[in-house]
Amino acid sequence: MRKVIASVFTTLDGVMDNPQDWSFSHVSDGYLRYARDQLFAADALLMGRVTYEGFAGSWPSRTGDEFSDRINSMPKYVASTTLGSVTWTNSRLLAGDLADAVRALKQQPGGDLLMYGCGPVAKTLAAHGLLDEVRLWVHPVVLGTGSGPFTGWPQTQLAHVATHPLDKGVLILSYAPSTVSQP
Repeated sequence: MRKVIASVFTTLDGVMDNPQDWSFSHVSDGYLRYARDQLFAADALLMGRVTYEGFAGSWPSRTGDEFSDRINSMPKYVASTTLGSVTWTNSRLLAGDLADAVRALKQQPGGDLLMYGCGPVAKTLAAHGLLDEVRLWVHPVVLGTGSGPFTGWPQTQLAHVATHPLDKGVLILSYAPSTVSQP
């Protein structure tokens, strides 16, 4: 069964928005290697409208490197109730109930379904037990405006599965749903 993995950039104070404004100074060879390995372990992207619009507005114009070529060529599943169509190569809107659509995708053979961010789509998947792993890329930055990446999520117990320290102070903390109840 395929896994749904949410890869989330965050600051120490929980800001996830506009990572292009605060994450680039932390990029290193190890950072890029992990990002590449994560992308190539997946064979499809899963995203909501906001992520789709942001990515579709920038990635199609990038070509000529393995990361851009991979992200542009792979299947992209878009969850949206407001978009009428999607135009980015290999993109398709998920029809009907999101949980049912993702459940069906997970049953298909293939690699991971990778999500960038943990907005409304990830929250819905977590509520239905369909999110298999969350990878928090914690950047050593405090912007003073954060509210946390999981604001509004249902109560979700997670178990730590891995820590990947990268150069320049970034930690990737990986968690999976846990059946352990907390007092």
